[in-house]
Amino acid sequence: MTIYFKAAISDDVAFGMIEQCFSDPDDYDGYLDIFGDHTEQTISWSKGRSADEFKDQITDALRSAWETARFWQVYERREDRDDVGTNEIRRAAIDLTRAYGGVIVITLSLLGRRSSANDLELVFLCFQEDAQRRNFRVRYDGKFVPA
Repeated sequence: MTIYFKAAISDDVAFGMIEQCFSDPDDYDGYLDIFGDHTEQTISWSKGRSADEFKDQITDALRSAWETARFWQVYERREDRDDVGTNEIRRAAIDLTRAYGGVIVITLSLLGRRSSANDLELVFLCFQEDAQRRNFRVRYDGKFVPA
């Protein structure tokens, strides 16, 4: 058993962290993954691709999620805490939120090219209702969740 959902941060903090990564765009690559009831999409940012273009796609995806599901819970994944992998957190989030209608799970990984110490890995759980978010937090925040 592993605690998956233990590093919640506010969406404002998450946006600040994303902005900080884009202040030195040559040092990163990564991907954005969006999973919802009617969509699954992955957008990659690889070397040579415009940072501005990728940032615009992130902004558009987050704005679109906000228009559909305004109640967010954001989790930060960090290697220095020995957190489980982003894909494991994403899979658990998808499995655990299936009971809630209209949830969007967004995974953003901005990976440092020079050092993994600069990695930013975030999982956004976007709920349509505040009651869904509160229920999720009560049931899973800081608790053991079966792998």
